[in-house]
Amino acid sequence: MSALATVARPPAKERLGALRRRRILALGGLTAALAVGVVLSIAIGAKPVPPADIWQALTAPTGSEHDIVVRSLRIPRTALGILAGIALGVAGALMQGHTRNPLADPGLLGVTQGAGFAMVLSIMVFDMTSLHSYIWFGLAGALLASAGVFALGTIGGKATATPVTLALAGTAVSAFLYALTSALVLLNEQAMDVFRFWQSGSIAARGEEVAWQVLPFIAAGLLLALANAPGLNTLSLGEDVARSLGQNVTATRAVGLVATTLLTGAAVAACGAVAFVGLMVPHMVRPLAGPDNRWLLPYSGLLGAAMVLFADVIGRVVAMPGELEVGVVLALIGAPFFVALVRRRKPVRL
Repeated sequence: MSALATVARPPAKERLGALRRRRILALGGLTAALAVGVVLSIAIGAKPVPPADIWQALTAPTGSEHDIVVRSLRIPRTALGILAGIALGVAGALMQGHTRNPLADPGLLGVTQGAGFAMVLSIMVFDMTSLHSYIWFGLAGALLASAGVFALGTIGGKATATPVTLALAGTAVSAFLYALTSALVLLNEQAMDVFRFWQSGSIAARGEEVAWQVLPFIAAGLLLALANAPGLNTLSLGEDVARSLGQNVTATRAVGLVATTLLTGAAVAACGAVAFVGLMVPHMVRPLAGPDNRWLLPYSGLLGAAMVLFADVIGRVVAMPGELEVGVVLALIGAPFFVALVRRRKPVRL
């Protein structure tokens, strides 16, 4: 028996080493893809900027037109796209892991509709006219909607919300808030204009102030997500097995839900309803990362950021000198992906 065990160990070590090398190579590939997306996002637009002028604007700006375009417009837009993509990608992986639902996305908790309703309400009640003002209402609405979904999911004497009750409660709250928002925008033309632009999903014309406003919430959400990864791995074995291993299931789910809410709430409050990133990205990186969420979450963040930037660049190119909003481009890409995912007989196991 010992001889057989000795013979069996080297292949296992080789497989583990191959898996580690594959994961590292994939990490490098995703990082390179994000770097390319950053360069294209800064260089391409209604006014193309040559690489030499980009470098000059970054290292030794002289106040030229290209310097203003790069530093005042392109860099803040790119930074916000990176933050939103990372937040939505990681939130999608968390949501699918905690709900055990391959079709789950970050909006399942009512976060998107909560942010939209709060922003419309702030315009109508408090006469907010600047994104820098009503973004805080959007974030607060996202957090409150998520808390409401979690509270509904625990009605009936349950100690913790289950994936099924969360999905049902999230669907109900989202539908209710969308109906209220639709009624409000019909009464106020300014609110309708803002909501229509916000719902299309965009990272343009936000300015660096918006990125700084949402950065603390996204950073906190990412820290909680990384801390939640080991517990989520244990939960993937089943709640009964997780409890037998000493895992606090309630605390693990609560941390995951708070992380998802912070990430999604900050992203949608700043950029609007950027759909399909949280749905597509985890499925695309799962063959590379495997089931280990300690790798899956960083991969999802990197690919999410790259996807948002590439979609934004595509929107600038196909409609030049105008542009398509990034949310529209992602919807055109994500809708066929969603249909293909639903039609698969054997969905990716979570």
